[in-house]
Amino acid sequence: MIRKLENRDIEAIMNIWKEATIKAHDFIDESYWINNYNVVKDVYIPMSEVFVYEKDSKIYGFIAIIENGFIGALFVDVNKQGLGIGSKLIDFALDKYKQLDLAVYKDNKSSVEFYKKKGFEIIVEQENEDSNFMEYIMRYKK
Repeated sequence: MIRKLENRDIEAIMNIWKEATIKAHDFIDESYWINNYNVVKDVYIPMSEVFVYEKDSKIYGFIAIIENGFIGALFVDVNKQGLGIGSKLIDFALDKYKQLDLAVYKDNKSSVEFYKKKGFEIIVEQENEDSNFMEYIMRYKK
């Protein structure tokens, strides 16, 4: 089931974020993510519309949409990746929003391929101003 984030879900999604982001971005030092944990929790999550994927009262993934169309985060529990949870969250968002954009690190090849399979196209390649690593801006238009 996909539903809106509730306050009681914050710890669960932040644990998913921390583990999954470190795994997906092994080309960036882990300390970068640890140092950004509170910014994600206290700034980005509250400014986003967040939806969680829940099964048997446990959260296995989430998607955060900023400003009605930018995917600020899409993360799935590292032990549940490859089971279609990310696809379900993307499909849910595609039903809700007219256009979706996202930023993904160029070196995160599995995520880039995932988004391409879901119909996103690269529209810009740029340097991420916080990490200085290259990223793609990708877009899905209905």
